Amino acid sequence: MAQVKKIPEGMHSITPHLVCAGAAQAIEFYKKAFGAVELMRLPGPEGKLMHASVRIGDSVLMLVDEFPEFGSVGPKALKGSPVTIHLYVEDADAQAAQAVAAGARLLMPVSEMFWGDRYGQLEDPFGHRWSLATHVRDLTPEQMAEAMRKMPPPEPKR
Repeated sequence: MAQVKKIPEGMHSITPHLVCAGAAQAIEFYKKAFGAVELMRLPGPEGKLMHASVRIGDSVLMLVDEFPEFGSVGPKALKGSPVTIHLYVEDADAQAAQAVAAGARLLMPVSEMFWGDRYGQLEDPFGHRWSLATHVRDLTPEQMAEAMRKMPPPEPKR
């Protein structure tokens, strides 16, 4: 009898598991925005998804519908999320444009950052925050610290 793998094939040690008001719609958005491939879905009562998963790049993202009666709500119900999902891609500029065309809201335009990435942020229609990055330069920690010191101070929010 074969031994069961403690971490299933294709999975990583950490896997985001998002609660969405409309998980089925979120799957369709992630397909359009990030090229997600649906792996599975498990419908439950009233058509809500009890569990679903998609693959984006080399990583799995799990999804579930909101079930407020069990304390499971998404970022819109919470009026925001302190979590940002970081996604490395081949072309952050093109990926941000694709996500915005699919319905995401651009929070921070993609630009070159002091740590060597082209980087930007967006919010998906379900309230989840994403950062997109393409690594463009290898820097030492000392080079990053020096570049950070040379940055202009942020403008205050109004």
